[in-house]
Amino acid sequence: MLRRFLQLVGVLFLGLFGLLFISWAAGALWFDLPCNPLIKKILTVLFVIIATFFAIFGKRTRRLIGFALPTMVAIWWFTVKPSHHRDWKPEVAQTPWAEINGDEITLHHFRNFDYSTDKDSTPVWETRKVRISQITGIDLAINYWGSPYMAHPIASFQFADGPPVCFSIETRMEKNEVYSAIGGIYRQYELIYIAADERDVIRVRTNHRKGEDIYLYRLAITPEAAKVRFYDYLTAMNELRERPQWYNAITNNCTTNIRTQHDKTKRSPWDWRILINGFADEMLYETDAFQQAGLPFTVLKKQSHINAAAKAGDASPDFSRLIRTNLPSFRSDQQIK
Repeated sequence: MLRRFLQLVGVLFLGLFGLLFISWAAGALWFDLPCNPLIKKILTVLFVIIATFFAIFGKRTRRLIGFALPTMVAIWWFTVKPSHHRDWKPEVAQTPWAEINGDEITLHHFRNFDYSTDKDSTPVWETRKVRISQITGIDLAINYWGSPYMAHPIASFQFADGPPVCFSIETRMEKNEVYSAIGGIYRQYELIYIAADERDVIRVRTNHRKGEDIYLYRLAITPEAAKVRFYDYLTAMNELRERPQWYNAITNNCTTNIRTQHDKTKRSPWDWRILINGFADEMLYETDAFQQAGLPFTVLKKQSHINAAAKAGDASPDFSRLIRTNLPSFRSDQQIK
């Protein structure tokens, strides 16, 4: 009886694995096969029918075909390479990189767009120089675009002698692409580090995109530690310029990529809120990563919402200071430029 039970469990496990494998391979064909959309859909449907038939109804030898077909798809899929050379959307058209010369950092392709709507803008790509020695801290903007479960973090490094420098890790989309959460699991989009001014990367979300909210927190980090993190971002950005990567909604996204900047031995423990990152600010609060002003998390978050202040400040050159006025994490901070 025990042997039959184990055999049944084994058959069920292999069957479930086979169906999941076939489903994954079908998605790889549907999203990533480089051919006419109609032909791609026809080939995907035929693949599912044939692979499922052999996996479920074939005899032992033929059943192997049901596993061999998605295996062939997987082998092909892993040969698909990312690229920096595509017809990109204007806001990701340039690949940023940093030139490091001692204390002086030159940021090339630094984005500072002026937006009239979320789709209409005046592209401005700058070369901006900063000094590592002038870093005073890091602020973290948490951006929600609809779901309370998913968010987008933007790291904003503060300088004593100049405006903040933001890093936003994003999908690099071509002109004809739109974001798909399922497509993001496959090889639809490359990854890009955006180096940008706050009046670009934050203001476009608070003032021009519909249904987006940003909460801004000051991290409880020393200037020395902030300088190390700045180097981490520069290193990751330069490596990405040399070797393009695929974005992946689960394994290589805007949140996991921040964590993997660290050496494996120095990474924070894994937490489910790294993946369901709409709760990442709560996770950071619990680990004392924020300047909390003695407030419980729910109150701190409510008072850290900046959309109204961003709309009031809009195109002001004083935008960065105005969005921080009266925020609990910044009440004793007069160093924002």
